[in-house]
Amino acid sequence: MTILLLGGSGLLGHNVLHRLLDQGHAVHALVRNTAAIHLSSSSEGLTLFQGSLLRDEDLLRAAQGCDAVINCAGTTDMSLLHPDDYKPVNSLLCHRLVQLMAQVGITRLVHTSTANTIGFGTPSHPATEESPIQPPFADSFYARSKQEGEMYLLQAARQHPDWHIVILNPGFMVGPFDTKPSSGTLLLTGYRKPLMFAPKGGKSFVHVADVAAAAVNALAMGQHGGRYLLTGENLTLQQFYRLQAHTMHYRQLLIPVPNWLLGIVGRVGDLLRCCGLATQVSTRNVRQLMVREYYDNSRAVSQLAISQTPISQAVSDFFNWWNNRPAKSQQ
Repeated sequence: MTILLLGGSGLLGHNVLHRLLDQGHAVHALVRNTAAIHLSSSSEGLTLFQGSLLRDEDLLRAAQGCDAVINCAGTTDMSLLHPDDYKPVNSLLCHRLVQLMAQVGITRLVHTSTANTIGFGTPSHPATEESPIQPPFADSFYARSKQEGEMYLLQAARQHPDWHIVILNPGFMVGPFDTKPSSGTLLLTGYRKPLMFAPKGGKSFVHVADVAAAAVNALAMGQHGGRYLLTGENLTLQQFYRLQAHTMHYRQLLIPVPNWLLGIVGRVGDLLRCCGLATQVSTRNVRQLMVREYYDNSRAVSQLAISQTPISQAVSDFFNWWNNRPAKSQQ
């Protein structure tokens, strides 16, 4: 097929791009900066379109001749001050994509959301796709904007029963081609530090290549109007940093950060944000570091054939790529 790929310069987008090309698909990638695309092999089958995914004319130009859309785009910057800062890409783009599909005759869409639009569960009862969103994520500007996008696409799926719309809800993705870095910031923060302060919360870590493979599979697999948790190993942050230290062969003393101290830090961030200063530190954000996330990915395993690569391999793959990344991604 010929695939319109959005968000191709990000962590997941890069891995989806490589997966598509490896499988022989043609790709139309719409990016703001064509130099932001990094390829590890041949670019045969790839056509780059420079433009904005928020401009209808740019979307229409890139969509010509495409059979399907994979949307990996998202505004994830937790320092943004207002809910409306997240909506253009995370929710309103979903409206534009449905209109675009109807206009050019595309009937397949794979959309990337987040696991945080789903309740995070417990060790004995991990969350499934039916679990409703829970605080503190219900208070997150990012998660709420992603939830709005999902709701619109679910409505579109009901209105177009002959289409194939699949929503992906990935956990915390780790792996290569993290150019900014995004999730890699968590890894780099603790890398080879003799002393590391870690919050008591946790995440569901997943190799980004597994998510990318499931996204490509979703072009032909999965249920129309279905949501799929693409998650992996449910680890506390302290467990993750121990795993990283063991994988990368260094020693580290971990000191847990008490929740009350995080609460104080969050309130200081709230004051700074009230003064108009952009910072990722806020009460709503630090509370996300206090909860432990437990998800059940069995639906994605059975219907999208998601692999379950060990997170130790994801950590190794990230650092192998990061330490040998192309010069242009180090700028």
